[in-house]
Amino acid sequence: MIDNADAVNFALALAHIWLGFMIFAHGWKHVKALKSGPGMAQWFESLGLRPGTLHALLVTLTELGVGVVLILGLLTPLAYGGLCALMLVAAITAHGKNGFFTDSQPPGWEYPGTIALLSIALGTLGSGQWSLDHVLKLEFPFDPQKALVITAALGILGAALFLITFWRPAKKAP
Repeated sequence: MIDNADAVNFALALAHIWLGFMIFAHGWKHVKALKSGPGMAQWFESLGLRPGTLHALLVTLTELGVGVVLILGLLTPLAYGGLCALMLVAAITAHGKNGFFTDSQPPGWEYPGTIALLSIALGTLGSGQWSLDHVLKLEFPFDPQKALVITAALGILGAALFLITFWRPAKKAP
């Protein structure tokens, strides 16, 4: 029989491994897109993120890096904060104008918004004992209040700072 602590550790490991795999796979798909030509950079430019080539590369590297550290359960509040920031930027720049639902065409912000909010919640809970954070005794801060502040601040403020700095959407014609 599984005890309560093992059940919690399993659930936390399942979450950080799955979300890490999901964002790593997304980044890997971007690696292929970067190799195939300027399409991804042009897409970023069309969203108002200039220069598109820089943002295509940075997003790809961030997705790959966040994916690896989440899979390992390493620096969990920071990793979940990074995932939150990625998803908030995607929700605002690529999906926000399309409404809420993912099944609309083009897709709305339901999916990236959900991942962003779950990232804050899971960053607050940490990665549990089945993680490198635990093995390396890096379970910082592990006070859930501090972990919440770190994860939410990195995610929300990081996304806001990125958007203020780089996002220049096209002006609508009158």
